Amino acid sequence: MEFFKEAGKMALGSRLRLLTEKITEDAAQIYRLYGVDMQPKWFPVFYVLSKGEGKTVTAIAKEIGHTHPSVSKITAEMVKAGYLTEKKDKSDGRRNLVQLSKKGKETVIRMADQLKDVEQAIDEISSQTTNDLWKAIGEWEYLLEEKSLLRRVLETKKQREGHAIRIVDYTPAYQQAFRDLNEEWITTYFKMEAADYKALDHPDEYILDKGGYILVALDGEVPVGVCALIKMDDPLYEYELAKMAVSPKAQGKSVGYKLGSAIVEKARSLGAKNLYLESNTILKPAIGLYQKLGFKKVAGRATPYERCNIQMELIL
Repeated sequence: MEFFKEAGKMALGSRLRLLTEKITEDAAQIYRLYGVDMQPKWFPVFYVLSKGEGKTVTAIAKEIGHTHPSVSKITAEMVKAGYLTEKKDKSDGRRNLVQLSKKGKETVIRMADQLKDVEQAIDEISSQTTNDLWKAIGEWEYLLEEKSLLRRVLETKKQREGHAIRIVDYTPAYQQAFRDLNEEWITTYFKMEAADYKALDHPDEYILDKGGYILVALDGEVPVGVCALIKMDDPLYEYELAKMAVSPKAQGKSVGYKLGSAIVEKARSLGAKNLYLESNTILKPAIGLYQKLGFKKVAGRATPYERCNIQMELIL
């Protein structure tokens, strides 16, 4: 159809649904052709029970990959149509087993030729195609089980949006954004402290003039993240990664990772041998980010922040 050529892969679900409807419509007529008054949707349950032993609805659902409510509805319809019978499980009276009735067992025999003819017809279609649909479906099922289409689209969206993020050097024009972004996350979880006000209200005096740096993440021209590299007066550590903040509106775009990576590279370019940071363990995404960057927990040292309960270092 011309529509699917124009709509492309976005219409994959619609195209598969249309194909399924065509096959299901033919299947219903094929059953009638062989004198079997079954519905196509019953076949998976019918096939599983044709092996002879009774099963619970839960067991059937697991085997055919359907939901419990779906299988429960189908078995009820098949019992009503006379294909199945229900009985209590002898080993566990709380469970019901369903199995083929006399009519169901007779249908298994009657469908022998139908199954052969259908299989031959499908083989004929396959022989006339370049791609084996049956194998392709199996591959798709495996790959979607491994990683869903939703997750793949989310990752693609994140990657695309991440490409729009630029990391630039701080200028006085970004001072308000530097303060606002940090105050936003700090007050969400904690409270502003004296050391925060000093660094955020006077970044030149407390960070830049002492040999530190501030980087800003821009989405277009809008500041959505900031991070500082602070020169430390400490015999063990030369620089501290600090004042990292990302706007909630930009989460999911790898802004934090881009900023952190850029700060690490800045420290490395300055010849630093290590990098230090302070955080709090309730900030699990942040801790995960630091670990991804290579930071590891170290023993506590004196800190000006009440909220700090974990300190980490990165050996460069």
